[in-house]
Amino acid sequence: MMIGGGTVDAGGGVTIAYRTAGAAGAPPVVLLHGGGSRGAASWDAFTRALAAAGLRPIALDLRGHGGSSRTRDYPLTGFRDDVLGAMDALGLGGAPLVGHSLGAHTASLVAQAAPERVTRLVLEDPPVPSATSRAQSLPAWRMILPMLGLVVRRGRFDRRALTEAVRQLREPDPGWWARLPSIAAPTLVIGGGPRSHVAAGGLDALVRALPDGRLVTIPAGHRVHSTAPAAFEAAVLPFLTAGH
Repeated sequence: MMIGGGTVDAGGGVTIAYRTAGAAGAPPVVLLHGGGSRGAASWDAFTRALAAAGLRPIALDLRGHGGSSRTRDYPLTGFRDDVLGAMDALGLGGAPLVGHSLGAHTASLVAQAAPERVTRLVLEDPPVPSATSRAQSLPAWRMILPMLGLVVRRGRFDRRALTEAVRQLREPDPGWWARLPSIAAPTLVIGGGPRSHVAAGGLDALVRALPDGRLVTIPAGHRVHSTAPAAFEAAVLPFLTAGH
């Protein structure tokens, strides 16, 4: 398996680090990690599985994480624009996106803003913002913030990247719900089951709002791809390779 990587200019003064594997001419798959992680650390095992399946995984570091730029602020739309800028710089007209947690929400924003750029979409345990109230999302984020604090102290990223993302995700966002029908890509939502802080009801509502969405629950908690890698691969690889 050939492994490479580097950095690209995503525009707006932001540099995005990436790691890639597989054959240069293989179909690409863009991987987006969760808050507090980085591309290589989060996706190494899944990268090997994708390369073995004949795909070319490209794991990006979100702004404020890993080898990517630290910025003055961290709007959710900034994560989105960075991904699109990195795809442009890497010559990717369109590709499947696989995102976990914050990366999943970012992937959904990309698919809403530029549906022609996303051929398939995998959202692993995505945070689901409320449409009208903070009441549903607030308790969950209160429970996980102490755990995320431990990751922050150990991780290679800007603490503000995570705290600002959490703050924004706690705010009601009816616009995000209104834009879900614009997602053109077939979408697979992976839920972590009762061990995850992400409510199953929110994921059900998300799938119902998508034009072509389905939900698979793997009761492994929030980090399905690392705690149940075989089950994650069994669900995601056939979905990504359909049509190839």
